[in-house]
Amino acid sequence: MRLVVQNDKSLGNGAVPVGRRRRTARRARVHGVMAVLVVAAIASGCAQPGGPGTGAPPWAGGASGPTGVSGTGGGSEAAGAPPSRQPLEASSPAATANSRAEKFQSAQQARTARIAAARRWRLDSVPLTPPPPPAKKPEITTRDGFEVDGHEELGLPPVFTTVPTEQRVVFLTIDDGAEKDPTFLRMMDDLQVPYTAFLSNYLIKEDYGYFRRMQRSGVALNNHTLHHPYLPALSYRRQQHEICGMQEVIEERYGKRPLLFRPPFGNYNRNSLRAAKSCGIEYVPLWNEEVFVDHWDYREWDRKIRPGDIVLSHFRGREDWKGTMPDMIRRFLNKVTAEGYAVARLEDYL
Repeated sequence: MRLVVQNDKSLGNGAVPVGRRRRTARRARVHGVMAVLVVAAIASGCAQPGGPGTGAPPWAGGASGPTGVSGTGGGSEAAGAPPSRQPLEASSPAATANSRAEKFQSAQQARTARIAAARRWRLDSVPLTPPPPPAKKPEITTRDGFEVDGHEELGLPPVFTTVPTEQRVVFLTIDDGAEKDPTFLRMMDDLQVPYTAFLSNYLIKEDYGYFRRMQRSGVALNNHTLHHPYLPALSYRRQQHEICGMQEVIEERYGKRPLLFRPPFGNYNRNSLRAAKSCGIEYVPLWNEEVFVDHWDYREWDRKIRPGDIVLSHFRGREDWKGTMPDMIRRFLNKVTAEGYAVARLEDYL
């Protein structure tokens, strides 16, 4: 005990107790090991901002600098600046999984909405969703027997009743503009069914706004002449006035000059197509079937719908039909859906 007391008393003379010297030596060895580890960590990049142990996600920075070289890469990191945070790459498994999940959820929501809409409008079944339009558009040519003299030589617009495609789609087109039923617009918006309108000015001029609403929902407004005459009975100049005049009306009222023209009653001659071409028309789609409230008409002898067929109807109501435009749409959708066809947008295939 005296020895310990004597050693304690000798501290003031610079002596260090044996126990303390041992503890100091151990601490020095530990500090030396830690210093070596820190140096190694810095050299490997582990101690850089964003690396493991910093609390940042692995993709926010780390072992590689902007050049992809570990630790001592060039750029701002070599100068001591923190590495830039890199976003999750779109090709990473996590991003791909997120994208698939979002697409699936969106598709499910759209499907649920279509089911609800089909029930509201009393359809037999949910309309089929059309496939994406082809990346390479089909070549549109004039149907055999629908040519005029010099059709190809003059480069006149093709006249056709069906779009060449193997996809099980049909195209709904509606003519003239006599009936302006707001319920029809709500139905088509609700069901998200595409269609193309061919308009005559003498019928739409009393309510241009109705067709502007239609255009805002994505419907293309096309040319059906100013006054819906029987074109073959008119001179070239009068036909040109009817077609070009309607081009100007649609451009002035709706901001876009049409590329599609349908002659009234489906009747035309060489002058009709010459006049249409002079007005900027590129296509003259007719139809292969026509749908009414209470029946269908067919151009083909076998009375069958084919892939790519163009279907005609009209803006009509109870004054002309035994029902309304929604009644006509219900009949149209029930039939094409039952036969395995979706309704596509005609302009997407031209």
